[in-house]
Amino acid sequence: MSAIDREERVLQIIETARSKRPRFRDERLTLAHGAGGKATQTLIEGLLVPAFAAEEGSPLEAMADAGTVNMDGVTVAMTTDSFVVKPLRFPGGSIGELAVNGTVNDLAVSGARPLALTVSMILEEGLEAEVLRAEVEAIAEAAATAAVQIVGGDTKVVERGAADEMFLTTTGVGVRDPRAQLAPDAIAPGDQVLVSGPLGEHGTAIMLARDQFDLDAEVESDTCSLWPAVDALLAAAGEELHCVRDATRGGVASALNELARSSGVAVTVREADVPVSPVVQAAAELLGIDPMYIANEGRLVAFAAPQAADHALQALRAVPGCERATAIGEVHREPTGMVLVETAFGGKRVMDQLVGDPLPRIC
Repeated sequence: MSAIDREERVLQIIETARSKRPRFRDERLTLAHGAGGKATQTLIEGLLVPAFAAEEGSPLEAMADAGTVNMDGVTVAMTTDSFVVKPLRFPGGSIGELAVNGTVNDLAVSGARPLALTVSMILEEGLEAEVLRAEVEAIAEAAATAAVQIVGGDTKVVERGAADEMFLTTTGVGVRDPRAQLAPDAIAPGDQVLVSGPLGEHGTAIMLARDQFDLDAEVESDTCSLWPAVDALLAAAGEELHCVRDATRGGVASALNELARSSGVAVTVREADVPVSPVVQAAAELLGIDPMYIANEGRLVAFAAPQAADHALQALRAVPGCERATAIGEVHREPTGMVLVETAFGGKRVMDQLVGDPLPRIC
């Protein structure tokens, strides 16, 4: 058997394994179940979706960042998210700002203009009032920047040691933009894969803020609202913008794997074109982490038809914070459900989903 035949055989085995729906068989939860990789996929697809998707065609089956409900002819998008980041404040942001932007972004990448949020706070006994006041102000400022209203919420205080200072949960509502026809099954061979800026900055900033590693580097989180970027993409590409995802837990690698699998296509990434800042690259190399797996909170991945990709990329680069937006890959028909990386040495490797939890508590 030649090397090419062996490679094709391996890819066929992986493709067959990935086509099977995951089954949740773990006896106990680990941090990996919240990391956005294989364990998270198994938990969601093997336990939660079968339990909550009461009928065939349920919005949950789409595994989107936000679900939709039709109300008197208006398509309303809804999403909810929880935030347990440690430390509460980090270079470039804080848990309050993160909670607003994370929820706004789940609406935005679903093609919905964010309108309103609710905020639920679980506060630990003994939390300093000034810490709480600072996060309330951060939430208010981020909401104003994202042009969303805080319309409700809830507050609970738990015993000392039960909440690690503060946990936040936000629920968001938005209205589907009529220009948006975004869905994983719209991704087609030939589509260009765009990212809105350098990768891995949020996860790296959190990691360095914990002082767990003796690294002297300055990295700020990329947390921000992605609606301006999505709005620009829709204006430039319209229906030729096929799908958008924000690359949070598990990074761009996990987002691409999820979409390749759900849409039944293959994605090839050009390693040399992936934008990563020198500081993040250096930190990743020292710690043995691939920047493609590091979390982001202000970066999106977009799939645009080839005839619209250049125009979409130019529009994206005109958005503040997206100046380094780049085309990093292309969609192909095979091997179905897989992500391949064209390495700097001219070879190819499989970019699998994240395994384990190399960077816990990043959001």
